[in-house]
Amino acid sequence: MEELHGNPFSYCLRVRFQECDGQRVVFNSRYGDFIDLAVGEYVRTIGVLHPELADPFDYQLVKQMVEWKRPARFDDVLDVRVRTLSVGNTSFQVECAIYRVGEESRLCRAETVYVLMDTDHTSKRAIPESLRAGLLAGAPGYRVDHADCTPRLYG
Repeated sequence: MEELHGNPFSYCLRVRFQECDGQRVVFNSRYGDFIDLAVGEYVRTIGVLHPELADPFDYQLVKQMVEWKRPARFDDVLDVRVRTLSVGNTSFQVECAIYRVGEESRLCRAETVYVLMDTDHTSKRAIPESLRAGLLAGAPGYRVDHADCTPRLYG
């Protein structure tokens, strides 16, 4: 699968000590946390998941496939690049690729499928047009930086 070059949405974070094993390598399960944070910021950036919406909804992860190439380590600054792969009737799929800031060789890649749910989580619901449009447009060139990786030019 191709690297996520170009101008996808980007979320930067710094690996914390508690996310690592004794050799200071990130636990496999923590990549799911990194992806969840990045997708949350991606959806917030496209502007459709605000609490004041008249018809609130939520999304649940139903499938995630992760491929690892190289490990992330304690204190690395990671760049999680996100783009939408597909939008269905009640679900959408995103791709995330995680890089160490300053490197262009991917650490890992994930494909995640989410299903849109009513906020009481009892039933699936159709994806509203505002969310569909936002997901299809994406957020190219936007970066949310929680790790102060601003010295690196992006986009």
